[in-house]
Amino acid sequence: MSSVLDQRPAPAAAGPRPAAPKRRTRILALPESRWALVALVLFLIALPMNLVGAPAWLWIPLYAAVYVTGGWEPGREGLKALKDKTLDVDLLMVVAALGAAAIGQVLDGALLIVIFATSGALEAVATARTADSVRGLLDLAPTTAARLLPGGGEESIPADSLTVGDTILVRPGERVGADGQVLDGTSDVDQATITGEPLPVAKQVGDEVFAGTVNGTGALRVRVERDPADSVIARIVKMVEEASETKAPTQLFIEKIEQRYSIGMVIATLAVFAIPLAFGSALQPALLRAMTFMIVASPCAVVLSTMPPLLSAIANGGRHGVLAKSAVVMERLGQVDAVALDKTGTLTEGTPRVTNIRPQPGSGLDEEGLLALAAAAEHPSEHPLARAVVQAARERSLPLAEVSDFTSAPGAGVTATIDGRTIQVGSPTRLAPAGGLDISAAVQALEDEGHTAVLVLRDSNPVGVLGIADRLRPDAKATVVTLTELTGRAPVLLTGDNERAARHLAAEVGITDVRAGLLPQDKVSAVQAWEAEGRRVLMIGDGVNDAPALAAAHTGIAMGKAGSDLALETADAVVVRDELATIPAIVSLSRKARRLVVQNLVIAGIFITALVAWDLIATLPLPLGVAGHEGSTVIVGLNGLRLLREHAWTGTLHKDVP
Repeated sequence: MSSVLDQRPAPAAAGPRPAAPKRRTRILALPESRWALVALVLFLIALPMNLVGAPAWLWIPLYAAVYVTGGWEPGREGLKALKDKTLDVDLLMVVAALGAAAIGQVLDGALLIVIFATSGALEAVATARTADSVRGLLDLAPTTAARLLPGGGEESIPADSLTVGDTILVRPGERVGADGQVLDGTSDVDQATITGEPLPVAKQVGDEVFAGTVNGTGALRVRVERDPADSVIARIVKMVEEASETKAPTQLFIEKIEQRYSIGMVIATLAVFAIPLAFGSALQPALLRAMTFMIVASPCAVVLSTMPPLLSAIANGGRHGVLAKSAVVMERLGQVDAVALDKTGTLTEGTPRVTNIRPQPGSGLDEEGLLALAAAAEHPSEHPLARAVVQAARERSLPLAEVSDFTSAPGAGVTATIDGRTIQVGSPTRLAPAGGLDISAAVQALEDEGHTAVLVLRDSNPVGVLGIADRLRPDAKATVVTLTELTGRAPVLLTGDNERAARHLAAEVGITDVRAGLLPQDKVSAVQAWEAEGRRVLMIGDGVNDAPALAAAHTGIAMGKAGSDLALETADAVVVRDELATIPAIVSLSRKARRLVVQNLVIAGIFITALVAWDLIATLPLPLGVAGHEGSTVIVGLNGLRLLREHAWTGTLHKDVP
């Protein structure tokens, strides 16, 4: 009696990887967000009243409230910086806004306040979300562990109270409570959170296991080898925190010159006011000239020179599935000159699939017959390899025979009775001795190609072998080629997977520098070494084990679909649809945005220089000064919005190759 597999509920293609529960700070829980929202709402209420000519007593108080709600926070920070003998752009913006209001340009000042309040709120949200993800990572490690007592009993104790030398019992499906060594038992352990390996790893006596990894179907007795505070998962938390704190402060291009510009503008404004007074000018004309000077010299156009191109690039990238978290990120993406890639879930799909079906000559089976036999035996199993075999049979709509006497042995495979015959499917190293060595060549050939070999026996005789591998993403090779062109050097592969599989996959996409078998701290060390050499590294990954490297790199990009919470929050940008080809596209778009920023700064500089010279040499009428100031602002704003066009994205690739 048989059944067609696609008539049954489809098993999951792959089990979910352990991920930290989401513990996200609510946006409005942050005071910066609340004040910015209030300022924005008040501004949007006042603006239409102002534009339609409503009585001033209706909208002036609203604008005043905008100044207070949106300006007190940057004003306070600016005064703190001034106390430390530093003049920053926050204080300058508040002063410019107040100066604009003093000569009747209340709308200009309110708009400037809203822009800066919103920017500060976004920065606060990004900081809080990163902190959330680091705290959430701690949830990967279990809170309790079953410690075995000398007399033979056991007790449940907090995992963080375990000490080196304790013995714990890890039951099937539980998370391992501490880093340690297996004393007894065999099982398959999913340690993707630590190493990024796509398949569970067979563990037996003497093998090392890590806290936070997930045990399979066997029970393990584990001797604690590290204090919980020094476990690998705890060190990942520490590395992410340290990398986030020590990473060089990020600044937009304009912020790098803010000190000189701010000081120069303040000194010049005071001079424009004081010098005429010293030569006998009346107070009112001197004050009007100084205020006009402050308006035409204020950095509104300079600020808008930077933000519209970067924000337009962010919006365009978002439409195509790449979310850059801030304007700073978008600017930094265009600076990268080296790329490091994770393997599993980044270059590959992160899901094991059947890639080869090789029936044994003389077995009487063709490819479909071998696959159907293996899938029938594996159907009751929950092992990822078993799910891959069953999924392959389902895709071909193969009928599966009913099975009986099903058993599963961790690290070895499954045994089942089908039509009165004993079928075994599993590891060649465990099953081959029972079936002879006449199939070893096929097994060796698959393993040499970087595949996991699965042997199929019928009544202890080998009838074929299946090859299973994590499939390469369709656009992986093209992405590697384009990133090489953009940066001038080939990407490097950083992976916790075994070296043979890593090198085979790297050869397929054209990567020659392969670092395999890496723990999270090893990836961080590699990134930091390149950064120390002066490289600006773009790290691309998806797992918890990639998060420290994502934080340490100049810029980090996470793959969104399979990415862990920690990787998504730590990364500077997220590829939502897991399309690798969008990564070189967003890097190229960032370079376009940086070029537009420079163009806008030149335009703004020309306008400011001309208007300031007019005001100093002759008498610049205030309306004309405001018109010139606003005109320059509109021009640079529209120039920056060019990156919203579809062509700005489709024309990125191969246009910025150095």
